[in-house]
Amino acid sequence: MELSFTAEQENFRAELREFLTDWSELEGFLLQGTKWKQVSQLFKAMAGRGWLSMSWPRQYGGLERGPAWEYLLWDEMARARAARNPLSAGIVARTLIRHGSEEQKNHWLPAIRSSELHFALGYSEPEAGSDLASLRCKATPRKDGYVIEGQKCWQSYADDMDCLWLLARTGEQDDRARGLSLFIVDLDAPGVSVKPIPIIDGDSLNEIFLDGVHVTADRRVGPENGAWAIMGEALADERHIQFPPGRLQRDLAEAIDWFSSRGLADDPLVRHRVAELSLLVEEARVHALRVLALMEKGQPAGVEAAANKVAHTDACQAIARALVELGGPEALLHGSRPELLYLVSTWESIGGGSSEIMRGIVARQGLGLGL
Repeated sequence: MELSFTAEQENFRAELREFLTDWSELEGFLLQGTKWKQVSQLFKAMAGRGWLSMSWPRQYGGLERGPAWEYLLWDEMARARAARNPLSAGIVARTLIRHGSEEQKNHWLPAIRSSELHFALGYSEPEAGSDLASLRCKATPRKDGYVIEGQKCWQSYADDMDCLWLLARTGEQDDRARGLSLFIVDLDAPGVSVKPIPIIDGDSLNEIFLDGVHVTADRRVGPENGAWAIMGEALADERHIQFPPGRLQRDLAEAIDWFSSRGLADDPLVRHRVAELSLLVEEARVHALRVLALMEKGQPAGVEAAANKVAHTDACQAIARALVELGGPEALLHGSRPELLYLVSTWESIGGGSSEIMRGIVARQGLGLGL
């Protein structure tokens, strides 16, 4: 596995770091829900450089750069605490490019590329999180389109977004994954209501209610009942940027700074814990690079991506625990840096696929266990 980048790519990394000096106080990676106004300005600045459409084909305004370039982009964004990669320019745009009609591409892609349009993900439901094939949100065909009834929950940033990338049932319940379709729904459409779900770090997720929401047929992306396969394709394209090690390296650096500033750096217990954490961060970095190496070769990386997610989650939570356990009384104060890192880390076990599901993928598909 090649662990280095080309000189041109390293120059791009340097360009990114210089660009991000103007956004060093943003903290949108940790608190995008409360920092959306500033994060949206960052995305527009990135769009002006073509970075939101870096991997898109040139015919749709992209730069046609490979996975390594996107990896560097979002790794540096995470290291700078600036922002997480937007759904619109990733999963949504990739799906439209592959499966959208020409009319859909012409309508949606320019606004996504320029960061004028942003999406929330409408997959999970109260009783369909990890098991999406059991979802119940129903899109009933009508002569002029569909009428949608149902509920979605745990949507990140939905109260700030423009559209919902909605997975809904167009077949029968017993069809499970074979009866699902993708839709674009305006979040200000009649019948759509968004309600916040406060979470422990002070930010919020959302639940979305769809009560007789009408969408025209041109808002369905891909074939009716054909969403499952195209969802998997788009998700596979995102695996190299989902859990960047730059975030962990920044977490660890902040932990070390905290210990040093409180006179704890020479404490044997602290030194031992920092050494252990350094190994976890390096392990996660290698996992991320394994995923990238496979993506660069055009090879499947599902098992490696699942292992990377577990390694990333374990590392960020271990760093946060060390801070609150060993960082002294100040680390336990409300509003302290250790408190924020700890609270943000708590939901990492669920976001992007629960750790239990990811371990199951590694066990079954990677190790052949339980077959």
